[in-house]
Amino acid sequence: MERKYLKDLIAWNEDPDRKPLLVMGARQVGKTYLIKNLFAEQFYKNKYVRIDCSNEPDFVDFVYRNDNLTKVLQYIQINYDFVPDGSHLLIFDEVQECLPLIKMMKHFNEQRREIPLIVTGSLVRIKLHRQSHKRGGFANKGFLFPVGNINKLTIYPLTFDEFLYNYRKSAYDFLKKSFLDKTVLDSSIHEELMDIFYDYLFVGGMPEAVDTFIKAKDDTLLAYNKVNKKIKEIYDDYLNDMELYQASKESILKSRSIFNNIYTQLNKENKNFKPSLINENYKSRDIFTPIEWLETANIINKSSLLKERVTYPLIAKETSSYRLYLADMGIFTFQSGLNAKNFIFNKDNSLSGIYYENYLSIELTARNYPLYYWKGKRNSKIEYLIDLDGNVVPIDCKKTRGALNSLDEFRMHNKNTLAIKVSSNRYGYDEKNKILTLPFYYFSLFLNENDKEKNND
Repeated sequence: MERKYLKDLIAWNEDPDRKPLLVMGARQVGKTYLIKNLFAEQFYKNKYVRIDCSNEPDFVDFVYRNDNLTKVLQYIQINYDFVPDGSHLLIFDEVQECLPLIKMMKHFNEQRREIPLIVTGSLVRIKLHRQSHKRGGFANKGFLFPVGNINKLTIYPLTFDEFLYNYRKSAYDFLKKSFLDKTVLDSSIHEELMDIFYDYLFVGGMPEAVDTFIKAKDDTLLAYNKVNKKIKEIYDDYLNDMELYQASKESILKSRSIFNNIYTQLNKENKNFKPSLINENYKSRDIFTPIEWLETANIINKSSLLKERVTYPLIAKETSSYRLYLADMGIFTFQSGLNAKNFIFNKDNSLSGIYYENYLSIELTARNYPLYYWKGKRNSKIEYLIDLDGNVVPIDCKKTRGALNSLDEFRMHNKNTLAIKVSSNRYGYDEKNKILTLPFYYFSLFLNENDKEKNND
């Protein structure tokens, strides 16, 4: 399976000023596969060592007892046949199980920067936070996150463009060229691409789920059922992580309740997250920390409310109103309880608007766009606002075209030159109203193209 993050690792590797690289992301998004199978095997074949801290107790014990870079490198050299020079790659995996290695990244940067070092973990910041608040923990020993001494990369589940690339490369190549050429696709091709997009809504972007689907794709119902089982495993693993990495039973229960209720909270007229729907006695302050935990673990995405006239840069002024989305589309669809057979034969009626909203939250988050939604005075709503080249651009997400009322009111309050409607309709541009209509399958490519423009500026 190919991942677009490989180009980020290549750029890091070729950078003469590179620092030790910390790769983070939720569990099972494919960090180890990316680093070992795609990067190390290609660029450091037979010249890398990967140490899995969750499976190497002797090494972890040594690091805790010998918080010294020279001694640790000697230990690795003797026990793992590692050559500590610039031509051999060193990988510390699941580093949340050996937190002193995070501190040691600073020493690698200052003393042995010639050694290419990649450190990866799922819940690093969460475990650091817990350890620093324990009696005798890192806070009391002067432990600081090595800000300024590392490079960082966050890995997310496959976005739709990555899914399409791995599922059907020829369709990806065709779609990319069509988007760049601003092509309005023939209705039959449009419907075929929408069918693939619907597959993505069910499967999501967890690499194991995508791989399971691709291997069984000749029998759609069988593939969906296998994917469903795989996603249930991942879902249960996430719930178990909440028990391993939280301090109290109360926090565990709250985090699980929030996570399990994302779909239900969105599937109501007012999509704002309401603590009282989880527990009638809960207030916002009661769930602040569990939500922060879920965000930090990259399990959920949080969207903040902006009202009427917005200021630049986009900053939420109201903290009590927000929406929560799940960070993987397959997990969202699984949580909704959508039946695979009904979905296959009745997609149009099976999917409500919140599926598409959740999809957009995933695509935007994967490109580091903060999530904001907008509300006007007359109950006008816009699903997302983003910053494109210093302009605030509203993104309206609808199953079909929808009305212009909300956009008209937004423009009454705000200067705006472009609006985007993402829907199941074909590509188009309304010159008079300055509205760009993107079919769902073009949205990934649109964001990619704007990412390129940002990076070239």
